[in-house]
Amino acid sequence: MAVGTISEYVKQYADHVRGIEERIISEQGGNIAKAGRMICEAFQSGGNIFAFGPGHAGMFAEEMFYRAGGLAITNPLFHSGVMCNERPITLTSALEVLPGYGSVVLEESPLRSGDVLLIHSVAARNPVVVEMAIKAREKGIKVISIVCMDYASQVTSRDPSGKMLQDVSDLVIDTCGDLGDACMTVSGIEQKVAPTSSVLGSFIANCLLLQICAYFLDAGITPPVFQSANVDGGGAYNAKLLEQYKDRIFYM
Repeated sequence: MAVGTISEYVKQYADHVRGIEERIISEQGGNIAKAGRMICEAFQSGGNIFAFGPGHAGMFAEEMFYRAGGLAITNPLFHSGVMCNERPITLTSALEVLPGYGSVVLEESPLRSGDVLLIHSVAARNPVVVEMAIKAREKGIKVISIVCMDYASQVTSRDPSGKMLQDVSDLVIDTCGDLGDACMTVSGIEQKVAPTSSVLGSFIANCLLLQICAYFLDAGITPPVFQSANVDGGGAYNAKLLEQYKDRIFYM
């Protein structure tokens, strides 16, 4: 391949991702709308919004909080043991399958009855997400899961309950991604290359954000959306939002 020439694999990947994004809108638009309504109604009733994902799925939660164009009231549920800055990184894989771990993370969080918990899990099989969803619903917390159903329908649960995340959620949004996550077959490489879950998770996160904003406006609520701190006046604008919604924000 000539220097400066983009690989055909790159073009194929771009086409593949665009195709999945179109599927998400056509096939999952209804569930995205339901999720936005659920979140808006919970907020109006005094509930709060939380987002979680283990490992790279946690980028979904990172995408949704404390950033330009995002809602100030979206709270990430982070735990260092299942985040990608953990060392050794293999510890995250061990903790994802450890029964009881999800319950501890949930119990030590600010989540309470009436809140909404968004959980992103690609394969939807590990105890950390299944257990967290079960315990959350027992507490009266609504669970919206973002799952790759093609993947999750072809693997078995690792949770002692035998349940998958999609089995114990109030609502499921399918990422429409690929079994095994990686999607491109490259000549000379046995394993497929280039995952889709991060870009699709972020795409769904922002579709949800826009849907939530639309419902907020319909309800007469001005959505508390952050400005970029790097534009003039952005820092001051954001400081007002943080003060106004300090009782609904748990990441400060």
